[in-house]
Amino acid sequence: MPEMTFRILWPDASESNNYSPSLVIADYFAPGEDISLAEFLTKIRAAMTIASDRVKAKYGFSCSRAQATLAAIESRAASFTAQPDARIKILEFS
Repeated sequence: MPEMTFRILWPDASESNNYSPSLVIADYFAPGEDISLAEFLTKIRAAMTIASDRVKAKYGFSCSRAQATLAAIESRAASFTAQPDARIKILEFS
């Protein structure tokens, strides 16, 4: 199963590298895209759920690494929810 990493820029100018067990991330985001935190969270939850479900369909179990990535993203995003103008920039896929 093809996997990918995607790098994002957080509202505080920090960056993070994130893992997906599927290329589905590219169906939801594009490098250079700048989106609101709320929209990013909606889309990343959908994409990571699909990615994990694809692993489950192929191997019979969900992808714990995809679930951990989503949990880490949600935890980090929580620190910006009080900022109504918080935005995420998708930097690159690899």
